[in-house]
Amino acid sequence: MDAPLPLKTEFLFRMSLDAGAPQMVGGVRGGELRIIPVTGGRIEGPQLRGEVLPATAADWLRVEPDGTAHMDVRLTLRLASGAIVYMHYTGLRTAPPEVLARLARGETVDPSEYYFRTAIRFETGDAAFGWLNRVLAVGVGQRPPGGPVYDVYAVR
Repeated sequence: MDAPLPLKTEFLFRMSLDAGAPQMVGGVRGGELRIIPVTGGRIEGPQLRGEVLPATAADWLRVEPDGTAHMDVRLTLRLASGAIVYMHYTGLRTAPPEVLARLARGETVDPSEYYFRTAIRFETGDAAFGWLNRVLAVGVGQRPPGGPVYDVYAVR
């Protein structure tokens, strides 16, 4: 067997999200469903800067009995150029129960204590940013008390 092919990434941006109060759907399919409105946010990076538009974004978050969270997030971004970009990601946040309890209490927890990763796709009709339509990206997340923050990388 040949050597594995390398995985190369390129940093795109850091995204900070503001979240509203969760709408608790309750126990479904072996877990709890919470719909969390995203009320705004910012992206800042070497090629992409802009804002997360409010009222067009939410996380359909499923939480397993052990506290593992499965994200399903849809966002609308307005880039500094005015371009509109749809961003969809799924992800996973998990940790030992005591770490998840600290996060749930709103404590500051070092990101090295939990696993928080996302798989991201983009869509836009803006020709200048059409390259985003052909990129698979990954995010490394953290959950400070002010709201989630992601460092987003294009997989090259």
